[in-house]
Amino acid sequence: MNILNMALIIDVSYFLAAVLFIYGLKRMGSPMTARGGIVWAGAGMVLATVVTFLFPGMSNYILMMIAIGLGGIIAWISGKKVAMTDMPQMIALYNGMGGGAAAAIAAVELYGGNDHGLTFGILAVLGGFIGAVSFSGSLVAFAKLQGFKNTTLRFKGQQVLNLVILVSTLVMAVIVITQPDTGNTISIFFVLALALGITMTVPIGGADMPVVISLYNAFTGLAVAFEGFVQQNPAMIIAGTVVGAAGSLLTQLMAKAMNRSLANVLFSGFGETTSEETEINGSMKPIDASDVGVMMAFANKVLIVPGYGMAVAQAQHKVWELTQLLIDRDVDVKFAIHPVAGRMPGHMNVLLAEAGVPYDIIYDENEINSEFESADVALIIGANDVVNPVARSDPSSPIYGMPILNADYAKNVIVIKRGQGAGFSGIENALFFLDQTRMLYGDGQKMASELIQAVKSL
Repeated sequence: MNILNMALIIDVSYFLAAVLFIYGLKRMGSPMTARGGIVWAGAGMVLATVVTFLFPGMSNYILMMIAIGLGGIIAWISGKKVAMTDMPQMIALYNGMGGGAAAAIAAVELYGGNDHGLTFGILAVLGGFIGAVSFSGSLVAFAKLQGFKNTTLRFKGQQVLNLVILVSTLVMAVIVITQPDTGNTISIFFVLALALGITMTVPIGGADMPVVISLYNAFTGLAVAFEGFVQQNPAMIIAGTVVGAAGSLLTQLMAKAMNRSLANVLFSGFGETTSEETEINGSMKPIDASDVGVMMAFANKVLIVPGYGMAVAQAQHKVWELTQLLIDRDVDVKFAIHPVAGRMPGHMNVLLAEAGVPYDIIYDENEINSEFESADVALIIGANDVVNPVARSDPSSPIYGMPILNADYAKNVIVIKRGQGAGFSGIENALFFLDQTRMLYGDGQKMASELIQAVKSL
């Protein structure tokens, strides 16, 4: 097979892979077709990987096969074993690996002294910088979500330190671009970029983690696209651009859902709370599961608001069983999902889909908020900040202005919660102290089981 025919096969295969990527991403836009979208995009990735072996001058086939085999085995095993509660940290980890891969490609190009011209040098450095930041930042996010590092480190002058590291990295980048043979400068450049990813991420509070995950996802995509230009690899360019664009849009949507501008997310302390908060009057009023069961069984409309607490308790299957019992009693039951419920975008949707909840009774914030006023019961399972009414009423609150689910407008509010502690952001929830709110204390799965028994006994 001559070189021209080989090049044609490669180009056609990359074009087909790009089509599969885009088609798969489009299908991922709906829960009903998302599984198929993953398969189509995966097929595109397989095609792009296989055709890479046909590149002229390609070598090290054994090392490539070993790397693909080890990576595939590790991903298969971890994907099978990971719990749904650990999905956010797995996403953060895998995303970090993508950024690290892009940085590694840049390092090979830069250390190898491959002079492709000024434009390609700039792109290589940009990809290496963004990829390194995404790699180290994602690892810190993974450590926080996994519980390896629960503390949020903030100190005076933190933003100044970040600015100093950023400027120093840019200075090293200019030297690397203008003087390609300076190996020590390249090393310093990557060390600074990795350090910046760490110092940017350590002040992140858990409440902003969905924004951070999607932000680093966008970074990884951009890094891969830049390195695709350096490698003159269309598949990398298209895949990276698609991921970068999707991640950027998602970051903006998440920031908007938390009433934070993108600039505020990038240059302010993530999840930082103020020391002064308005004191909440009243007390939390407990209730028994049997009473809640009666209340829900004879209701006309019940809106269920899941949160991270449901994921921790792995209560989604029991919640769906309870929902089915209520539907059999002609109760109108719907699920209300806030865009940043859980610890990553779409976390609650994934959990409910795993339990078999039909997509047509799952609604996002904009679709469901107007129905809380007509709801007899709003059942809150592990959600906290996304239903806190101080976001509407208290200008001194760190979450003031954040769009929330209007659970406090329901006639009765039942909150399933382990204890009386504050939410992930550390802010006291005024919803828990309202006159129509009752607290059902206990593990989410256990309480859902008791509610099931209470409804069955009627």
